[in-house]
Amino acid sequence: MQINFSKMQGLGNDFMVLDNITQNVFLSNEQVSKLADRNFGVGFDQLLVVEAPYDPEIDFHYRIFNADGSEVEQCGNGARCFARFVRLKGLINKNRIAVSTKSGNIVLYIEKDGQVTVNMGVPKLAPQQIPFKANSQEKTYILQANEQNVLAGAVSMGNPHCVLTVDNIDTADVETLGPILESHERFPERANVGFMQIINRQSIRLRVYERGAGETLACGTGACAAVVVGILQGKLDNSVEVELPGGKLKISWGGEGQAVKMTGPAVHVFDGQINI
Repeated sequence: MQINFSKMQGLGNDFMVLDNITQNVFLSNEQVSKLADRNFGVGFDQLLVVEAPYDPEIDFHYRIFNADGSEVEQCGNGARCFARFVRLKGLINKNRIAVSTKSGNIVLYIEKDGQVTVNMGVPKLAPQQIPFKANSQEKTYILQANEQNVLAGAVSMGNPHCVLTVDNIDTADVETLGPILESHERFPERANVGFMQIINRQSIRLRVYERGAGETLACGTGACAAVVVGILQGKLDNSVEVELPGGKLKISWGGEGQAVKMTGPAVHVFDGQINI
């Protein structure tokens, strides 16, 4: 079977995007994993699938698959690329795009300068909603990892996140702590792990070890989660520039009960066809 796809990237977080409105493609976990292979496949961090909406109030349904073939709830960098893709392919002609995902509905805005703002929804802070094993909701939790106690925040941006504050992300032990905390017993659905260095109240540096993908150049939901945790802990203001290895995002959050907004780039790289 031959399928048409686009390759896109947001801050180096790269995606294979499938239009499942004009074609019908159903891939197994194994097929997704093979396509994700950078030596023998297309190569990507996540596969994004555009589907027809299930609700008349929604423009599209948005599905996300990690490089290991597992389907996940949300991807912020992918959402920006999703918005750019549906406009580029003529699937929609407006700048406000309502999208449903596995974890709920989000709204995407294509800005005049070409950047995309994503209303990422209200972060979930209650442990049972993340999900995270804890007796009560706290701003900071103590986790045991690699024979040491680690202080971390926990939040869901449609997917679970664990956020650590470190002195310097260049020397942070991402390679060791990342996989340990990703699969920590207190995160029953595993977690994305963020390592946050606070520069000042309006600026942070961030590295993210993503669930099912390892460390990536950028993670949109990870940037949102880090800013939420930093604000909750009283370390950050309501609007923050997040510097990731792949580039910068602008994240804003008004506090509990408010939606997080993320603004950043989305780039179309090329279109292709592949036989599977």
